[in-house]
Amino acid sequence: MNMATDSAKAELVLDARNGTGESPVWHAAEQALYWVDIPARKLCRWEPASGQFASWLAPEMLACVAPIAGSGGWIAGAESGVFRLTPQAGGQLGFESLAPVAHAMPGMRFNDGRCDRQGRFLAGTMLMNMAAGASAGCVYSYQKESGLTQLLDGFITPNGMAFSPDGATMYLSDSHPSVQSVWAFDYDTQTGRPSNRRRFIDMNPLPGRPDGAAVDADGCYWICGNDAGLIHRFTPQGRLDRSLAVPVKKPAMCAFGGAGLDTLFVTSIRPEGVDLSDQPLAGGVFALSPGVRGLPEPVFSRFPLSL
Repeated sequence: MNMATDSAKAELVLDARNGTGESPVWHAAEQALYWVDIPARKLCRWEPASGQFASWLAPEMLACVAPIAGSGGWIAGAESGVFRLTPQAGGQLGFESLAPVAHAMPGMRFNDGRCDRQGRFLAGTMLMNMAAGASAGCVYSYQKESGLTQLLDGFITPNGMAFSPDGATMYLSDSHPSVQSVWAFDYDTQTGRPSNRRRFIDMNPLPGRPDGAAVDADGCYWICGNDAGLIHRFTPQGRLDRSLAVPVKKPAMCAFGGAGLDTLFVTSIRPEGVDLSDQPLAGGVFALSPGVRGLPEPVFSRFPLSL
């Protein structure tokens, strides 16, 4: 489908003005959207039915979150490790360390991540100074029994993590301008180990760098085209199927939500020190109706009773 003729229209649902809005997650039980604003160190929540917005401040930057089964809390990749978050009254956020991370060098933090379909929490790390182009990023898995385990290394800006509907394929991108690729891995659902890495999408000839992603019920892979104001849909064979536009240059991550999981929510980035007159809604949260449904977001459920 031609990008210019796609009929899906982006609607601003919240003029959030996030510095870096990331990790949107639809919480089905609450019928609410959660996400993080990384530089602001905030966990955010918006409820479509009431329009109510709330946020909670963390002691360090949060990069990716996933709900913990049955607890009302969240697991998060932050600056110094993996934490359990507990939203409290008055904008306070319980912040309990689950596993510190031994970064390869100073100035790193977690970036994109989510749970696999078996309930393990996976997330990648990056050097915050992207201009350095350091391949110091790693991908880790966390589960209570084995703690934090390194799965992959050699990334500059690991991003775009998602899993096929059956959980047997893991997708992962590197959004750094010098890489701009998405890989697919065979994913062992029993052990939680990826293997057989192969190029899934070369984003270099396409508009936008590969940022955060989601998979729909048809197994197609949606990824934000950062810098191009687009969200691309690729078939399981890696063919570009369609592209949807948002009125900002830097969409960061997308997630399916709404009562029917048929709304595609998109968070975005409001860069500092640049003229935003052509994109005043930068940092906002948007919604599109793409005509397909998503999948329920997996929750962290690896031995939750011991948390």
